[in-house]
Amino acid sequence: MAGFKRLMQILPKNSGRNASGVITTRHQGGRQKRFYRHIDWTRDKRDIIGKVVSIEYDPNRTSDIALIQYMDGEKRYILAPEGITLGQKVMSGEQAPLTVGNALPLRAIPVGTLIHSLELVPGRGAKLVRGAGVAAVIQGFEEEWALVKLPSGEIRRFSPTAYAVIGQVGNIDWKNQEIGKAGRMRRMGVRPTVRGTAQNPRSHPHGGGEGRSGEGMPPKTPWGKSARGNRTRKKFKHLSYLIVQRRK
Repeated sequence: MAGFKRLMQILPKNSGRNASGVITTRHQGGRQKRFYRHIDWTRDKRDIIGKVVSIEYDPNRTSDIALIQYMDGEKRYILAPEGITLGQKVMSGEQAPLTVGNALPLRAIPVGTLIHSLELVPGRGAKLVRGAGVAAVIQGFEEEWALVKLPSGEIRRFSPTAYAVIGQVGNIDWKNQEIGKAGRMRRMGVRPTVRGTAQNPRSHPHGGGEGRSGEGMPPKTPWGKSARGNRTRKKFKHLSYLIVQRRK
């Protein structure tokens, strides 16, 4: 088993079932045993130089991860940005150089810089821009806010003290991979999906009818919710006031 064992633990399986054993998320189950790698989302080892000692595959996320060994001997995992190399020095802090893999507060990063692993609330760790190949861009600063354009196209206000990591998340070709066969998806924990029109009317709103009949009603999910693409976001959602421009 590859990886640094102190930062790994077995990831429990629930196969889409809740505490009562009832399926609450369909199409899950049967995957291989998997270890969870604890990622350092906060990057709170300030002004301590670390060295990249390995770049590893992580089965729990689309990007690769890098194992960092700091000068005090501690090891931590971070997301591996595009262009990071073995033996490279990384650092976190206000005075860190503007190089790939370093974490700085938004106020210390120039406009137009590609960033990832972005904090939504300062000190709570990275919540946004963590998938393979994605990056956000600092658009500018206004009053007490930093304006950041997210991968979705949304422009949002962030606290200038929120930390982000320089660069684009690595493993850019992840979206181009071909799964190849159904068995690989089963090992990943994804079970087969059955069309709603092929099901019994008791199992799905689209089911029933003689032959290949249409739904006979507006498109719905198995739980009766509209599947037309209607907007379902709450009108008065928490932190909506921070959105400057919604995604297209």
